[in-house]
Amino acid sequence: MQPTKSQTLWMYEMMVVSRRFEEAIEKIYLEGKTPAFNMANGPIPGEMHLSNGQEPVAVGVCAHLDASDAVTATHRPHHQAIAKGVDLRKMAAEIFGKSTGLSGGRGGHMHLFDPAVNFSCSGIIGESCGPACGVGLSRKLQNKSGVAVAFLGEGAANQGAFHEALNLAGVWKLPVVFVIEDNSWGISVPKSAATSVARNDVRAAGYGMPGHYIPGNDPYAIFDVAGEAIARARAGDGPTLIEIETYRLAGHFMGDAEQYRPAGEKDALFAKDPIPKMRARLMADGHATEDEIVGLEKRADERVADAIAFARESKPAAGTDALTAVFA
Repeated sequence: MQPTKSQTLWMYEMMVVSRRFEEAIEKIYLEGKTPAFNMANGPIPGEMHLSNGQEPVAVGVCAHLDASDAVTATHRPHHQAIAKGVDLRKMAAEIFGKSTGLSGGRGGHMHLFDPAVNFSCSGIIGESCGPACGVGLSRKLQNKSGVAVAFLGEGAANQGAFHEALNLAGVWKLPVVFVIEDNSWGISVPKSAATSVARNDVRAAGYGMPGHYIPGNDPYAIFDVAGEAIARARAGDGPTLIEIETYRLAGHFMGDAEQYRPAGEKDALFAKDPIPKMRARLMADGHATEDEIVGLEKRADERVADAIAFARESKPAAGTDALTAVFA
């Protein structure tokens, strides 16, 4: 399954929007946090986990989804939220802790929630799996269409919740696709030191579902395999597990010194940056001219600038709001 011209252009544009958005967030995040780093200071307080480098995973999967399909994501969610169609202005405002945010500024960047497009994420490792099964079971019991996609990191595949969710999805043949983003590092621990198998896709067989491994952080290959898995779920044939080799170009979080990385690793990863690689392929395949790509990139820049301006100008969330919209 190969993407059409319009799909490739959409995929590239979403990758660029995600990268530009995070570049803007990265710059603003550091405001007020120097010379002595204190994550509580500045216009964006708290932790910040960037997804730059992992954009192909989000677009390759979400190209097959619509607003009625559900995505449950991780603490590193920006690329997935953007590809799923989360409102960029409200997303930026939520990250800034503003009243105009997706949750009125209560959740911040690790707890983005947009019911308009059925997107949610959590800072709890492996949390995406159970809710995705819940969505899948709900759709199945109500005889409704739609699939659920649970994104998680390779470290989360060692959590009990992951295995419980795969077992339930396999037993009940739920319309769920589990997508593992393998960026090689669980914070500062290499996958080889924490996981007993080299590839998590082999675990799928233990739960009665297909397992696929996609090397190379390739958006086209991801589109192909994800398309088949999502079509399988829509047809009522049950879940699929996909592990994708991807690359985290930044640290685990903003402020991470990354001393655990081997010498030369980051330079090698930047040489494989998926955005310029896809840009070159679009032109080589005749899907876009240089002028068309520049126009698309300009549109991405404008979207991001508008969202950041909206967030900066919005009213901060009131402290008393923390006592509302909660269950007693």
